[in-house]
Formats: sequence, C-alpha cells, structure tokens
Amino acid sequence: MPDAVVLALDEGTSSCRTVAVGEDGGIVASHQREFTQHFPRPGWVEHDPEELWQAQLATLRTTLADCGGREVAGIGITNQRETVVVWERASGRPISNAIVWQDRRTAESMATMERDGLGEEVAARTGLRLDPYFSASKLAWILDQVPGARGRAQRGELAAGTIDTWLAWNLTAGRVHATDVSNASRTMLMDLATQEWDPWLLERFRIPREILPAIVNSSGVVGETDRGVLGRSIPIAGIGGDQQCALFGQGCHGEGMLKTTYGTGCFLLRHAGTAPPPPAGGLLRTVAWRIGSTTSFAVEGSVFMGGAAIQWLRDGLGIIEKASDVNALAASVADSGGVVFVPAMTGLGAPHWDPNARGTLVGLTRGTTAAHIARATLEGIAMQVVDVVEAMGPLSKETVMRVDGGACASDLLMQIQADLLGERIERPKLLETTALGAAYLAGLAVGVWRSQEEVAALRKVDRRFEPTMDVAARQRARERWARAIDRAREWESTR
Repeated sequence: MPDAVVLALDEGTSSCRTVAVGEDGGIVASHQREFTQHFPRPGWVEHDPEELWQAQLATLRTTLADCGGREVAGIGITNQRETVVVWERASGRPISNAIVWQDRRTAESMATMERDGLGEEVAARTGLRLDPYFSASKLAWILDQVPGARGRAQRGELAAGTIDTWLAWNLTAGRVHATDVSNASRTMLMDLATQEWDPWLLERFRIPREILPAIVNSSGVVGETDRGVLGRSIPIAGIGGDQQCALFGQGCHGEGMLKTTYGTGCFLLRHAGTAPPPPAGGLLRTVAWRIGSTTSFAVEGSVFMGGAAIQWLRDGLGIIEKASDVNALAASVADSGGVVFVPAMTGLGAPHWDPNARGTLVGLTRGTTAAHIARATLEGIAMQVVDVVEAMGPLSKETVMRVDGGACASDLLMQIQADLLGERIERPKLLETTALGAAYLAGLAVGVWRSQEEVAALRKVDRRFEPTMDVAARQRARERWARAIDRAREWESTR
C-alpha cells in the first residue's frame, strides 16, 4: 500500500497519543494529550473514562487530519493494561471511575485469598500472583461497591474491560466488545493454557461471565470505526497491552530477547517462546501476542514506580520544574552521597511483591542536597530493573537489553543502568516503540507489512551504553540497595 499509514492509539497511564506510522516505520504525525490523575485516598488511583476517551479521540482526529490524503490502512490499539472500566451497555456511560493498575485498595482482599491458600492455583492457571495490580479484584470491587452493579452485571446490562476494550467500544459505537489475548492474560481471569475466561477464576472472584469481552487475536481485524466517530470506516486491526506492544515494536520476536520500557513504571519482558513458560520465582508469565494460530509468551517483571518517581520530584517535592530537569540536577554531583531512594510509593512489584511497602529515603546527612536526592532517584529506578533482570536468570552473551519509553531518553539514567546492571544497553532512534508495536500488529493484519521479519528490520539503533563501573563498586551499591529494600518492606503493616 504505497503511502499508506497505520494509526496507533497509545492510551498510557498519564497521557494518550495517536501516532501515524508509515510503511518505512517512520512517524508521519503524532499528537499527545495528558489527562487527570485522581487520588481519592492514599493508595487509590483513578481515571475518568470519559476524559480518557475524549482525550484519545482528540489526538486521533488531529493526527488523522495531519495525514492529509494518505490512505489509512488500519488502527492499532495499545493501552495501560490492568486498569478496569465498567459501563452501561445501553448508554455507554461508565458507572464509576476507572480503577488504575497502580491502585492498591484491594490489597487486603488479595492477602485474604493468599491466606486461604488460593495463590498457588491462581498462579498455575494465570501465570500471575495474587496482587491488587491485576484487574480481577478491581472489577470485583466496583461490582461490590457501586449500588446495584452486581445485579445489573448478572442481567447483562453492564459491560467491562480494560482500556483497549473501552476504546474499541467507543470507536465502533458499541458494536465491538473485545480484548486481545495479551490484555486478557493480565486480568487474572484468563487461563494461560486455554486462553479463555476460566470458570473457576470467575467463581473465585465473583465475576459474571456476561460482563466480559470476547478474547481475540492481537493481530486481526475485529471491527471498523463508526462513521459518526471519525467520518469514515477504518479497520481496527491490532490490539495489544502496552508492554507486549513494546516487545513487538522492539523486534524482540525470538526466544530470549529482552526489553525494558521506562514509562510511569518500568516493565521488563523476555520472550519465552511459543509454549507457556514454567513458573519463575517473583516473575509473571504472560501472553506476548497471538498472530494467527501461534501464541508467543513472555516472562515479565513489573516495577511500579519508574518515571513516576521523577514526576514525584517535580510535583511532590518541587525540586525540579519539568521532568527532564532531573538529568542536569543529578549530573551536578558525582554520586548520591550515600543516599538511597526506594520509590515504593505504590508498593513493590517484581520480584518482591509487597503491596505494603512504601517509599523510603535513607542515608540522609546534613550535606544531602536536592542533587543527591535526584541522583538517588535515578539510581533507585535502575536498581529496581536490576532486581528483575537478576530474577530472570543469567543473560546469554548475545543478549542485549533493548530499552524504550520516555525516561530512557536520559543518557545519564541509561549509563547508570548499564553500570548497575553490568550489561550493554541498546536504545532505538524511536523511543515510543509501544505505539510502533500496535501499528505493526495492525499493519500485518491489513497487508502493510508482510512478515514479522520485515517489521523487525525497520528498527534503527540510536546509541549503545557500555558498563564502566567496576565489579566491586557495583557489588557495594547492590548491598546498600538490599538494606534499603529491607527498610521499605511491610511498612504499612508494621506502623
């Protein structure tokens, strides 16, 4: 399709964007808009679903206009994954705010299920662990807390889904209620082996089957946009969770390949082949994507506070005016002056999995400055990534960690990461590989690209970072980090 573009809708945690991707893998047009974060109580995080949709629609219409007369071959959707929306089928109106993946309000219910001995069976079926991070307990909470919701759900009056499902519903004026297998694998309601909603899980979480979307391939046409939305019909041809799309967009299509996305959180995925991988301590097993009849799987480690820790320096402490200012401030000192920051504001993710952990700043002296705290923040982000990589096991000599996401634009952060990891890091020219992955999945379905090999060949490297820290210094830093992690753990339950 000469001059064709594929549109990628990238609905993130703090902003949404639409990216038009040409057949050469280049960005033709892109528009982004932030939306409001709601924190009604400590540990609670919500979004207004209507605001999300209107913000995404605005970027879509503007980007579409910027494409001029070029043919739009299809739309791919990628999204913050575990965030849940429930809405009325008849009106399309949400019955509550969306509960965001960072939200910890269901920590006690997850702890109760763990004490009841359900954790092992849930992990065997889903590849996940009992944690409020995932969608199931959030959806159950909405059905329990919104008056009449559970009964309405059982009568088929309500629909539910993650953000991809919400966008597809609105784009098609309610004709499509679907999610792809990668997003479904993050709900804690899908059996990893059968790739279907699991009756045993639905019963344990008290989720009516009637409320859930159909599970579809990650690459394939599921419907067309309603003419009343965009003035034309465009195939919705690809859907994938943001981290799986980043893995695909990075060209990590072969077993053992590894990427880390530095966004609001940090997310490491390692391609695990075409069969469900065996359990791995402290890590998650998940679907990467399904194309045709072939499913690719991944092992994942999720870090809850990545770029969000830098946002906290800006919005919470006020020591920087914009996020990028952290680089100059942190670079103004040679090291953190002994300060260690564990950014566990919303608990600790992989491989620690402690929803009761809280952000911890240790090693402060009278000589500590804002610059030391800024550098400790970058080191804290990088240290969490090292924890996950170590949990994944030794990397092969051929493995290079591919990085993407907004925060990896920081040369300082990437050098700190290479030093603390002790491995080479590779950054592509286009950092927003999440959107590229969604576009590639859609483009494969409508013939813009013919194969995964063709897609992988589009990737271009911007810079490689080699470790320069000596082994002894790295070991000392890791030991200091381990002590700080111990102080952050179980903070809420021991106060």
